[in-house]
Amino acid sequence: MTPADILLVDDDEMFRSRLARAFEKRGYSVKQAADYDEALEVINTHKPAFAVIDLKMPGKSGLEVLKDGLAALPDLQAIVLTGYGSIATATEAIKIGALNYLPKPCEVDDILKALGQDTKGIEETEEKDFAPPTLARAEWEHIQRVLADCDGNVSMAAQRLGLHRRTLQRKLYKYPPSK
Repeated sequence: MTPADILLVDDDEMFRSRLARAFEKRGYSVKQAADYDEALEVINTHKPAFAVIDLKMPGKSGLEVLKDGLAALPDLQAIVLTGYGSIATATEAIKIGALNYLPKPCEVDDILKALGQDTKGIEETEEKDFAPPTLARAEWEHIQRVLADCDGNVSMAAQRLGLHRRTLQRKLYKYPPSK
């Protein structure tokens, strides 16, 4: 069996690289992209069989990657991942042509099942020493996503987060936690 090419599109580098390692251990040839432009370049250049696309990314969304990717490569089998799912976006993803829609975080075997791939006989190869993000890192990532949803408007983001604007500004001024 020749390994299939799979494209991972996600702006979260840590999540994307963890998924890439897990797919490579299962025999897949993995291409990675952090945004819309990189994803379309990989689709046009490498013509992957599968794609796993994050919904929310800076710039153009995962739905636009899905739509334009399927226009360029109609045989592409894709699923959409998101940490902020809704019925409307799930319905839209399926209408555009996604095979499935999964919430983050998810395991590689769940993704393979959603893509219709056989996971029998695959032993557990996930890294045992993978540490989940710290509470500080999770908070930082949540703040960044809310800020992105508010188009960088600190006052609006502070209101959505239930924080005072100056408190949010202090949190944003700090460097992101390393773990």
